[in-house]
Amino acid sequence: MKITQFEDIIAWQKSRELFNFVYSDFRDCKDFAFRDQIQRAVVSIANNIAEGFERRGDKEFKRFLFMSKGSCGEVRSLLYFALDLNYIDKVTFEKNYTLAFEVSKILSGFIKTL
Repeated sequence: MKITQFEDIIAWQKSRELFNFVYSDFRDCKDFAFRDQIQRAVVSIANNIAEGFERRGDKEFKRFLFMSKGSCGEVRSLLYFALDLNYIDKVTFEKNYTLAFEVSKILSGFIKTL
């Protein structure tokens, strides 16, 4: 399948799903600094994929995919902290962590193909 727009990219689709989970799961978090940080990180995943794709060059796209992958790591790290602070339960942690890890693996494969 030829990718003609960033919305066709599976990593972007999955990162959008992760975005919706994170925003929903942390909506009521009273630790505003923490909530803002995890929300910024999850937004960064999808936005870096979109921005890199729109630049229309493999080298530039690859650079943005690496940034997106870094944001996946940040989200996963913050999920551990959220679990440690009892902001989320183990089930919520596993759901979000698994999806963030899946996005990271997809990005790794995509980077290798470029």
